[in-house]
Amino acid sequence: MQAQQLIQIALLLSIFLVVFSLGLEAKPGDAVFLLRRPSLALRSLLSMHIVMVAFAVAVTQLFKLDPEIEVAILALAVSPVPPVLPRNSRKGGGDNSYSVGLLFVAVLAAFVIVPVSIDGLGRYFGVKAYMPPGKILPIVLITALVPMVSGILLSRFAPKFAARLVGPLGKGAWILLLAVALPVIIFNAGLMFSMLGNGVLAVLVAFSLVGLMVGHLLGGPDPEARTVLALATCVRHPGIALTIVAVNFPHLKSAVLAVILWHLIVGMILTTPYKTWRRKSSR
Repeated sequence: MQAQQLIQIALLLSIFLVVFSLGLEAKPGDAVFLLRRPSLALRSLLSMHIVMVAFAVAVTQLFKLDPEIEVAILALAVSPVPPVLPRNSRKGGGDNSYSVGLLFVAVLAAFVIVPVSIDGLGRYFGVKAYMPPGKILPIVLITALVPMVSGILLSRFAPKFAARLVGPLGKGAWILLLAVALPVIIFNAGLMFSMLGNGVLAVLVAFSLVGLMVGHLLGGPDPEARTVLALATCVRHPGIALTIVAVNFPHLKSAVLAVILWHLIVGMILTTPYKTWRRKSSR
């Protein structure tokens, strides 16, 4: 087995453990949180899937960008929230129940929204593009649904064991995730730095800032909901975005991976002051 394959397996394992540890702290009712709040659910989907796709299309039409940047920004725009959203939103003073519920709704909606969005974008740009739901299934199962549900069930039926497990498991999972992510960045560092100066950072900064603003506004009057939706709209799911590219534009996969890594770095930098502001505001 090649080193790159080992890194990919370790990356999936680390995300699985991170989300599993989040599930240990979630309540059973969190998964259906948004089903009892249809207005917030609609605004959440509007923020994540409609406004950001429209923004990505506008960027590609208004500015002359390299093909890998255009493909990456469009793929990110149609990809649902990242699996580590509950932890990020909690750090920013967000509602953990909403963030868990949003994760469930987003990944379930992805089976319909992502293929429809890809088909619509393909027709708009005059290219053949598609995304079979079967390609999305393993990603959302491994990185979201299975670990979260498993954690919730363990917490429900063995609460004392789950309480002892959540601390060390959560820390260990994050250490593993960072340890695995570092080689990925190192292996692609040359390609990433070669993109500096071609507009990639400006586009990604604009994408993240618009995501924060739109999510904050559409989150409604509840300050905790605003925080969660802002973070969910700003940072996307890299696994689904890469799968979209691998299916439709395999020749751009390496270059798009570099753009997506920049997106994660830019998102981490820009969301840090936002989370600090929201945490102070919630006190």
